[in-house]
Amino acid sequence: MLTTCALAAPAEHPGKALYQKLCAECHGSKGQGVEDEYDEALTGEKSIEALARQIDRTMPEDDPDKTTAADSKLIAEYIYDAFYSPDAQARNNPPRKDLARLTTDQFRNSVMDLLGRFRLGPGFDRPIGPEQGLKGVYRGVAVPKPGEQLEDLSKNKGIKKRRANFNFERVDAGVAFHFGADSPDKEKMIAEQFDLRWDGSVVASETGVYEFAVKSENGFRLYINDTSDGNALIDGWVSAGPQVREEKKSIFLVGGRAYRLALEHFKFKEQSASIELWWKTPHGVKELIPAHALRTDRPRELALVSTEFPADDSSGGYPRGTTISKSWDQAVTDAAITTAEQVIAKIDELAQTKPGAPDRAAKLRKFAETFVETAFRRPVADEMKQLIIESQFKAAKTPETAVKRIVMLTLKSPQFLYPDLSDADDYQTASRLALALWDSLPDKKLMQSAAAGKLKTRDQIRAEAQRMISDPRTKAKLHGFFHQWLELERAEGSSKDPKVFPDFTPEVFADLRESLFQFIDEVVWSEKSDYRELLQADYLLLNERLGKFYGHPVTGDEFQRVGFDPKQRAGVVTHPYLLASLAYTKQSSPVHRGVFLTRNIVGMSLKPPQKAVVFEDSHFNPKLTMREKITELTRSGGCMTCHSMINPLGFSLENFDAVGRWRTKDNNKPVNPVSEFTTHEGQLVRLTGPRDIVNYVASNPAGHRAFIRHLFHHLVKQEPTAYGPATLDNLQKAFAANNCHIQKLMIDIALVATEIK
Repeated sequence: MLTTCALAAPAEHPGKALYQKLCAECHGSKGQGVEDEYDEALTGEKSIEALARQIDRTMPEDDPDKTTAADSKLIAEYIYDAFYSPDAQARNNPPRKDLARLTTDQFRNSVMDLLGRFRLGPGFDRPIGPEQGLKGVYRGVAVPKPGEQLEDLSKNKGIKKRRANFNFERVDAGVAFHFGADSPDKEKMIAEQFDLRWDGSVVASETGVYEFAVKSENGFRLYINDTSDGNALIDGWVSAGPQVREEKKSIFLVGGRAYRLALEHFKFKEQSASIELWWKTPHGVKELIPAHALRTDRPRELALVSTEFPADDSSGGYPRGTTISKSWDQAVTDAAITTAEQVIAKIDELAQTKPGAPDRAAKLRKFAETFVETAFRRPVADEMKQLIIESQFKAAKTPETAVKRIVMLTLKSPQFLYPDLSDADDYQTASRLALALWDSLPDKKLMQSAAAGKLKTRDQIRAEAQRMISDPRTKAKLHGFFHQWLELERAEGSSKDPKVFPDFTPEVFADLRESLFQFIDEVVWSEKSDYRELLQADYLLLNERLGKFYGHPVTGDEFQRVGFDPKQRAGVVTHPYLLASLAYTKQSSPVHRGVFLTRNIVGMSLKPPQKAVVFEDSHFNPKLTMREKITELTRSGGCMTCHSMINPLGFSLENFDAVGRWRTKDNNKPVNPVSEFTTHEGQLVRLTGPRDIVNYVASNPAGHRAFIRHLFHHLVKQEPTAYGPATLDNLQKAFAANNCHIQKLMIDIALVATEIK
């Protein structure tokens, strides 16, 4: 007798029924979220044990006593395996790479380097040198020797003057000279007439609008980037004298680049002479341009795209090129037209030809072919060459018109705007590597490696990445990462009550920003490049102004390392610039600081509050400390779901006031920074101050993963799991094995980005 046997259905987890009964109403049947309840999906990185404890303590929100400890454990086991854990998320919603266009920064960088391919010199085929300052050329009339016959060099025959030249050169750290009635060298050069010129470059540390200003009672011209005749940024050649006047002008510059700078100054019969060169950076204050922002190298002109673009989508916490709109398309069109006009204005320089040269048309065609190949990041197929290049030269009345059309077509083409549309080969690898490390196009060396088939193995790609990481473009991109990771956009709109903090001037705030980025650069680009030092350093970089404000006097304008009690300072977490940005105008903000630490440093996820609660200081007893006010504000069960994590972290920084100074009292009461914090794994950590936080994070994989994830987002602009479910685990293991070496982590992330799947 034949019998049939059916496989028994797997037993349903006992936690499922409990979840559906007690939790699904707010979180959805599969943890997807419920509108007007908990909108976000129920996902995270807590362990089952930690999740069970949180459920037992806070769920369901209306009556946590409905669940026993055993029930909470069953619910935690079910949701962890069904949809909560990273593995469950990857199983239920396999991640994919988003098709993305160039972001605004990538577009600007790519256009700049695209035209830079045709301009050899510092900044393109070789790096800008380290020598600071500007090269000054001083020209004038030599002081006559006693009894020496004067030569008549004046159109006025009644005036006899000696005009034997006296010239000298030197490197000046900056431009701030007050000659008065004398000459630059009163023993060898007459004071009546002389002319000076400073040449070199100015380094823009961040992207934005820079205001330049020149002060003088004499004639002057300032050139930034474009030094050709008639293109002075500031033209004060005609002196109104005798009073000192100031003329200023703004220009948009892309960060991480050195721009040609030339300043001309002359005196002719004025009673006195002086010259000063100032600037105001995007987030700085007006100041004499410091030596560290000046270089003696004279780079070639850079192609600037100053077109205003709509903001890139940052809903995922980092900018991505995943949105297309009419305003974005119009911005690309405007930028393409402007770039084409720049190309035509400089076409003979770029194509290395001259007007009227017999081979000029051929060189313009060659320029067009190289331009398209560079923009497309690969050789151009014959069909595409016919469409974009040959057809334009046939149809246009002049070669210049053809080139202009080709430039516009190229910059509007999908091959340029959507880098991942190309074939999967060595050229695609080069493209992804350049975008990951530079937000730009492959350089000539990288393209040569691709053409030679030398980007096939991880060792070959790693060697290129190692070369590229020392480029200023990588450093500029990493500055953008720290701006994102530390949420420094908060600082840009921050202000403090001048009655409470009268000495916290804009100059102090600007110095703090410079101090923070110098500290970051010092750590990241050191030999150790240790992520842990970013968190655990017990020192600050202070100049004289900051030293005075923060009670640790130093001498001089340069930033110097100043040691602190390790309990009082812990790397970026306690840097005054960050602490001030995460505070109110008069008081500290444990909530802002706690949210930042929870998400960005410790690496724990938070759900948006169901109802936004605005902190109103006037609603509290004026005798309470800030800790007491926040405890009272967040004491409800609904709030404590997240504030049980937020508050302990925020309270641990309560020894710092609203401008990041150490204090022991708040509102005339002793500061209490002590709390207990529950980690991902359910471990209880006693916090007595910032040192406890950073020591926990620096040695904990969860903190490492948070840093790695943020850095991956910034470099690759995709989710790490889109490159495989084990991506974060593999990066974390390599990071630990490399002693938390940030530069090596960047290379490892770039290697992941080049994987063709």
